[in-house]
Amino acid sequence: MAARSGPKAVEVRDAVGNLLADGDSVSLIKDLKVKGAGQTLKRGTVIRSIRLTGDEQEIDCRYDGIKGLVLRAEFVRKL
Repeated sequence: MAARSGPKAVEVRDAVGNLLADGDSVSLIKDLKVKGAGQTLKRGTVIRSIRLTGDEQEIDCRYDGIKGLVLRAEFVRKL
């Protein structure tokens, strides 16, 4: 019997190569200006409970006062 081929799970890796998963906490590795919020997230800011989007470079997350925040994996480090 042939093996079923389902959609391949996307591996999302942070700036240093650690594998990320839903619910992980990450820290920013550089200051980021948030478009539309008029705010800058500083290096070292901790983002808790991330969600993977299916894109290998995008992470969906929440932060106080910012709705719909999407970060690129190259700017975060897993805690």
